Amino acid sequence: MSTIITGVSSSMPQVSYVKAVDIYLWTSFLFVFLSVIEYAAVNYCTTLEEMRKMKRGKIPSTFNASQAMAFDGCFHDNDIELTPFSRVAPTLTSDPLTTPDQVPDARPTEGTRLRRQRSIRENVNLFVSNSYMIDSYSRLAFPLSYLLFNTIYWSLYS
Repeated sequence: MSTIITGVSSSMPQVSYVKAVDIYLWTSFLFVFLSVIEYAAVNYCTTLEEMRKMKRGKIPSTFNASQAMAFDGCFHDNDIELTPFSRVAPTLTSDPLTTPDQVPDARPTEGTRLRRQRSIRENVNLFVSNSYMIDSYSRLAFPLSYLLFNTIYWSLYS
């Protein structure tokens, strides 16, 4: 692509504005570059996932998971002490405008946990483990977007 861009720009007259052929060639170059980046990312994520699967099958029986997780710098649900709340019977207040926060001793029942958002590491792990989805979406997105670009380009410049 870079050889084509250089050859076309050297054979055209030098002008101070951007030519239509430059727009087409640079956009095509961008599509090629992005497809190579997508291929590399999917290949890397697939390799990581395969390595994880291999490691899962080769863990020795003396492996202490809690000690290993203590040094990875991540927040783990099992590292938190969750003491259960005592059960509180639902009470009806005489004032219908009273919110549950204003009712004395209104606590969640036993077993209630707050949900936390996924951490960045969990999102990356989800991304890595679903690399096949990226590949399948890209198989559709790249050709359709390039077709859309060509449709717009040739309708404007023909």
